[in-house]
Amino acid sequence: MNLRADIAVAERLADAAGEAIRPHFRSGISSERKDDASPVTAADRAAEEAMRRILKAEYPRDTIIGEEFGTEEGDSGRTWVLDPIDGTVSFLGGRPIFGTLVALLVEGFPVLGVIDQPILGERWLGASGRPTLFNGSEVRSRNCRQLSDAMLATTGPHYFDDHEGSHFMALAARTDHRRMMMGGDCYNYGLLASGHVDIVCEAGLKIHDWAALVPVVEGAGGTMCDWNGEPLHAASSGDVLALGDPARLEDVIEALACNH
Repeated sequence: MNLRADIAVAERLADAAGEAIRPHFRSGISSERKDDASPVTAADRAAEEAMRRILKAEYPRDTIIGEEFGTEEGDSGRTWVLDPIDGTVSFLGGRPIFGTLVALLVEGFPVLGVIDQPILGERWLGASGRPTLFNGSEVRSRNCRQLSDAMLATTGPHYFDDHEGSHFMALAARTDHRRMMMGGDCYNYGLLASGHVDIVCEAGLKIHDWAALVPVVEGAGGTMCDWNGEPLHAASSGDVLALGDPARLEDVIEALACNH
């Protein structure tokens, strides 16, 4: 596996997506509703098409999974996972905290991830065995002495069902909930990798939502897992935790398990 070549291609994918997205930002672009009622725009589709064209030319045997155009099976044991605009609601609202996500999985586990914010020109790059880079410079997540000091983020309470929501609120009650952040999608994980946020907790994510985040968070010294503390892989349920300080993992799992 030539990780350096894969990184170069991943960055080209993010560049191509950004070129497709930027002309539409704050343009009054319209959206449609997908089958799951989430919004999609012409920018989402154009960005994914641009990335797929590059991958088909560079790695024709690799599988591609994309949010907008589904799965194209390959036979190499490698899978590229694409989310052209993670945070379409923020994109439609003119908030530059959405991102393009690019991940490479080998035998179901993420080994390379990019979070790219094309409006602000911010990019996090994580790869197995390498430190996470933010715009080319190494970043580190921060220590968190105790759960009550932790800054918690999630995209929004409406993404949890009642059962998940009760567990999330049990966790929130043990953190510094006066500083809890709502909104942000993938951008929260970049902030965690850069040492600005301590915990991100979400439920029901699809593989294109989380695959790119794992190498970014872990390369910065953090950890990502499911709500039981198990590593994330292609068959994971989508209940996702990210912690800047792995020393707090047991505290977080314990808090999530308590919903009384």
